[in-house]
Amino acid sequence: MKTPFIKSVAAILSKDLRAEIRARELVSVMALFSLLSVLVFSFALELDRGAREEAVSGVLWVTLIFASLLGFNRSMAQERDQGNLDAMLLAPVSRAAIYVGKLLGNFIFTLIVGLALLPLMTALYGLDLLNGWVIITTVVGIFGFATIGTLLATLTVQTRAREALLPIAMLPIVLPFLLTAVRTTKGILSGAPAAEWQGPLGMLGAICVIYLALCLLLYEYVLEA
Repeated sequence: MKTPFIKSVAAILSKDLRAEIRARELVSVMALFSLLSVLVFSFALELDRGAREEAVSGVLWVTLIFASLLGFNRSMAQERDQGNLDAMLLAPVSRAAIYVGKLLGNFIFTLIVGLALLPLMTALYGLDLLNGWVIITTVVGIFGFATIGTLLATLTVQTRAREALLPIAMLPIVLPFLLTAVRTTKGILSGAPAAEWQGPLGMLGAICVIYLALCLLLYEYVLEA
């Protein structure tokens, strides 16, 4: 008889959180990469204030997506190298519960980095990224990245070239999502009428739901691949 779904998800999430608190590998690496990326972009755009303001939403999301790639890859590599993934497959646990547990862990780690970036970029670029709508967009966008990233990281972790394959597999899939997130954030920061960015924000949420549904259906097949 299978372990109850919520209990299984909670156990997997708790394991990931405890491991990160002890080792502090994922968040620290993602945060350092994000900090360096934001500083490099800031220096590169230093001479043109107008370009800095136009580019800030793109800088935010490009930084987040590449930081998340580091996190997803490392998270699943740890499961594979330590034999945890094989143990979970042998346990009487729903494959969907494994996916949701790993998804929530990846989402939380990436969200910590994303929310830490907002005050830093506010200080560097002189725009209010602590706006409530920007925060909501960031949360929704990071969740969308985590849904597809968790699935693809599970697929690529079983290959030797996993560090190279994950970006190659993930970037084309999340490109429409990335463009929508950039458009929404740019509209909010520029003070555009709500009608211009609420539509893309709703589309962002809809894409998240579609990604989540597809990944839940496909995850069992990815694990067995």
